[in-house]
Amino acid sequence: MVSADFSVHPGAVFSEAIGNDRLDRLTDYPFTRLANLLSGITPRANTAPVLLSVGEPQHPPPAILDETLRANVAGWSKYPPVGGSPDFRAAAGDWLTRRYGLPAGLLQHDRSILPVSGTREALFMLALLAVPSSKAGRQPAVLMPNPFYAPYEGGAVLAGAEPVFLPATRETGFLPDLDALTPELLERTALFYLCTPANPQGAAASAAYLARAIGLAREYGFVLAVDECYAEIYLDTPPVGALQVAAGLPQAAGDTPWANLLVFHSLSKRSSAAGLRSGFVAGDPVLLGRFSRLRSYANAGMPLPIDAASAALWRDEVHVEENRRLYRAKFAAAEAELKGRYGYYRPDGGFFLWLDVGDGEEAARRLWAEGAIRALPGAYLTRSNPGEPNPGAPFLRIALVQDAELVGQACAAIVRILG
Repeated sequence: MVSADFSVHPGAVFSEAIGNDRLDRLTDYPFTRLANLLSGITPRANTAPVLLSVGEPQHPPPAILDETLRANVAGWSKYPPVGGSPDFRAAAGDWLTRRYGLPAGLLQHDRSILPVSGTREALFMLALLAVPSSKAGRQPAVLMPNPFYAPYEGGAVLAGAEPVFLPATRETGFLPDLDALTPELLERTALFYLCTPANPQGAAASAAYLARAIGLAREYGFVLAVDECYAEIYLDTPPVGALQVAAGLPQAAGDTPWANLLVFHSLSKRSSAAGLRSGFVAGDPVLLGRFSRLRSYANAGMPLPIDAASAALWRDEVHVEENRRLYRAKFAAAEAELKGRYGYYRPDGGFFLWLDVGDGEEAARRLWAEGAIRALPGAYLTRSNPGEPNPGAPFLRIALVQDAELVGQACAAIVRILG
């Protein structure tokens, strides 16, 4: 079976009269670039490939997922509402309240929660909602950490904004330095994407950091989008959430505690259910009302059997605790091989390693050729600012999605091959 190839091939010529030319400002998606990098290389190792490039959990999904889907087969024949079912919104809202210690009843399920078909499409589409034609009389800016999740950049560019890549290096604690943002930049900012725990560095924002980010969003009138999709995978301490912080901030009479704030959560990582394509957005009810209106034109809504299965997963914590146990075992296996090498450190959350190997592309080629190990060059997750080298070029992202034994073997092979 031959897979479809929709990448843009060298030498292709397009008529200026056809298509949205903003799309040409984007590079190929990271995994398309990886496929091109490794094409033509046949691994010498006499072993099955070890795929550590894609953040696709390999744990079996909990049995409750299949059981609930089967119990709701009648829903496949119905068009789902864009806003999802009341049961989904209640399950998601109750989970947020439990997980982040929110005051009972503070989060209005019918106004402050919107189901989405995986957070990738919602994060991308958010830019279409948040970016106006101009801001402070200039081209709007969309801020994002560097490294970043590709849909952040894609959404910004297709919405007509300038993507601004904020260094998120070891020197900044692997999160953007909020104090480095100038008033001139903030005045034209329409949207700020923030990922915590960060992908790929695993740094979790503190309550003080999130309070500062929320304050800037309200002072300068932009949307703060906090991508918390890795919040349930942590080694030691549960990461603080943006809603949790916002609930404790002062607010004007009659205002919502979630003003200017949206958070994104997914079952892909929490429940090892990437193929379910299920998540939700929560926060500012005014923004969510407009988001629902936008999505009614662009999205068919979450199928009702998936809606029901998702609600069941948000209500269950047993499988999530087991998930965390398995990831902790993987980090232990990786640390046993990598500690003291390539700048290894224990992340606050997520399941990635961000390794300084000197040249990420060359390392990726060598690992594939000599060990059948597939890993992602850090440069495919970062952009160069003018006059500066690509900050991700020395790095390699390793996704700890295989079982602990295989992770340990792969990390030992990385040391053997890269030295």
